[in-house]
Amino acid sequence: MDLVPALEEPLRQPLKSVLGPATAKVMAEHLGLLTVGDLLHHYPRRYEERGQLTHLADLPMDEHVTVVAQVADARLHTFASAKAPRGKGQRLEVTITDGSGRLQLVFFGAGVHKPHKELLPGTRAMFAGKVSVFNRRLQLAHPAYELLRGDPEESVETWAGALIPIYPATAKLESWKIGKAIQTVLPTAQEAADPLPDTLREGRGLVPLPEALLKIHRPHTKADIEDARSRLKWDEAFVLQVALARRRHADAQLPAVPRKPAPDGLLTAFDARLPFTLTDGQQRVSREIFDDLATDHPMHRLLQGEVGSGKTMVALRAMLAVVDAGGQAAMLAPTEVLAQQHHRSVVEMMGELAEGGMLGGAEQGTKVVLLTGSMGAAARRHALLDLATGEAGIVIGTHALIEDKVQFHDLGLVVVDEQHRFGVEQRDALRGKGKQPPHLLVMTATPIPRTVAMTVFGDLETSVLDQLPAGRSPIASHVVPAADKPHFLSRAWERVREEVENGHQAYVVCPRIGDEEDEPKKSAKKKSPEDEAEKRPPLAVLDVAGHLSKGPLQGLRVEVLHGRMHPDDKDAVMRRFAAGETHVLVATTVIEVGVNVPNATAMVIMDADRFGVSQLHQLRGRVGRGSAPGLCLLVTEMPEASPARQRLGAVASTLDGFELSRIDLEQRREGDVLGQAQSGARTSLKVLAVIEDEEIIAQAREEATAVVASDPELTHLPALRTALDALLDEEREQYLEKG
Repeated sequence: MDLVPALEEPLRQPLKSVLGPATAKVMAEHLGLLTVGDLLHHYPRRYEERGQLTHLADLPMDEHVTVVAQVADARLHTFASAKAPRGKGQRLEVTITDGSGRLQLVFFGAGVHKPHKELLPGTRAMFAGKVSVFNRRLQLAHPAYELLRGDPEESVETWAGALIPIYPATAKLESWKIGKAIQTVLPTAQEAADPLPDTLREGRGLVPLPEALLKIHRPHTKADIEDARSRLKWDEAFVLQVALARRRHADAQLPAVPRKPAPDGLLTAFDARLPFTLTDGQQRVSREIFDDLATDHPMHRLLQGEVGSGKTMVALRAMLAVVDAGGQAAMLAPTEVLAQQHHRSVVEMMGELAEGGMLGGAEQGTKVVLLTGSMGAAARRHALLDLATGEAGIVIGTHALIEDKVQFHDLGLVVVDEQHRFGVEQRDALRGKGKQPPHLLVMTATPIPRTVAMTVFGDLETSVLDQLPAGRSPIASHVVPAADKPHFLSRAWERVREEVENGHQAYVVCPRIGDEEDEPKKSAKKKSPEDEAEKRPPLAVLDVAGHLSKGPLQGLRVEVLHGRMHPDDKDAVMRRFAAGETHVLVATTVIEVGVNVPNATAMVIMDADRFGVSQLHQLRGRVGRGSAPGLCLLVTEMPEASPARQRLGAVASTLDGFELSRIDLEQRREGDVLGQAQSGARTSLKVLAVIEDEEIIAQAREEATAVVASDPELTHLPALRTALDALLDEEREQYLEKG
């Protein structure tokens, strides 16, 4: 393994430390920086020009900020307090300005002496601290500061034009201390091994890595910063895409049993009994899947589809094709409610074809079994026997399918519903149940922008279903501002009554269940509360259901559904709702995926600001599934100007899931998105922005695929191998292994 000794050197060692031991400790604990290389890759968040200062007018509340400003005046006050009863208490108030606004700094007690001597009017300095409000004015209490003294030799011009890097910092370590530490190790950047192949780097006009590190930490001009960022973005995109390309290459070497459907078999019989024609999109995606199933290495395909675009139909046809070819198919669902729902709808769609005898026999039918954790012992034994003998061609279940006891006769296809709810280990355990690796189809109803799909699911080929089947109705969405306009909420409940009077049903969704076990969640700390709406606990199913039954929806049949109910009770509630016996279902997000009740036309989402954009889009997809138009009301107490209200406005304004997922991604950091998808592993993206840098990611994917095709072990690119080792720490390595 080709290590780069200088960059691998730990910042903190028993005998000698690169930095002071206290600084090294804070860097390790608060910023995750352990080696010289880690520190060099801790890039500035932005740059200050000494001649042109941060806008004090735009300071965010409750955040650690670094500002460059000039002292306007400084006054020392004395006061009496419990600690200094004789009026000996001292308070230094310093006002700083940057032309756009003014900000007060306060120092107390013994802490006033040094700043009183140093912060004289006209002095310029960098100040760092947490912005708070006192007497309706913004202030920094006891900020750390660093005076900006130009060397006498430096001309005023160069001093004013210099770029000061501002680093992601913590309360324990200010930006300029990080900057000083980086300047200490910057000479070792010359020894950084370049992971990009020379031909690629020269062909794309990118600067070498040592030069990029130098320019990002000590730029002379804005062009330096641009050069460095372009180069470092390529590093991140390329190394990640090489990891994924190697994964795809390794998968292509695995053996799998080709599964070609028999002519005039189960699939043909199923298609013949369909009461509708498949959409063009369903036919196209089915062809892509059937082509993959016919090959002798495992399919790894991601099927993305808007809510209600008919993904389940496409997945079922793939499962039937595998059964036709003599294999078995397993569908893994994230919840029991969803597994039962899928089982019911598959059996209904297949009719008598779901009551078949032996697999591969002359009869076209097969058995469809359900396997969940809460089944009775006898039913479970029966289901396990059907799987082991091959009597059951299709099994639908929860993670109970993964248990050791579950044995398959010949597992040919695994379908995973709602990828983001399944741990990588669970998918891996299920794939390990085939004699040879089974084909894998992952379905998600969360539309993922193309670049995120390439970055997060880069080891899967992607199919997209983007047209809705005929007969699906439009959904009107509106924001209901309950605090500003309480009468809007009253009108919302009237609309629910009107839908019920017209023979339809409604959902009411709440963020919380509301029984005692749930209470501790109240204390979850909220960052920057926007107003009282943020501070109160989220509305709960049990409270809201009681309020509606006695109040606005009195006389209607209202039932509750949540994740802590006994599975039989949940199933009974869903059956009554599906049969139209219940008018209004008050539920948590257990109804988010897969629940299909075409007669439900209205949905009211309480505290809608507590849900993510994609989740709201998922929930909304539960209505408008029949011929009557759907209605989704997003209830919130957030003030009009708040980001939460803007987010809800975006959801109300479009039904395009891909557009919403872009908005969602722009509002969160890429790290959140990747971190979640990478099974909790730390994200490696520091300068690459998944949405903005679409072109770089697409080009990096092409380059990576070509490099891996010609040299799968990267024998001729030792520096790239080293970079991969750094990226793929154990956790990520496992993630990609199991992808």
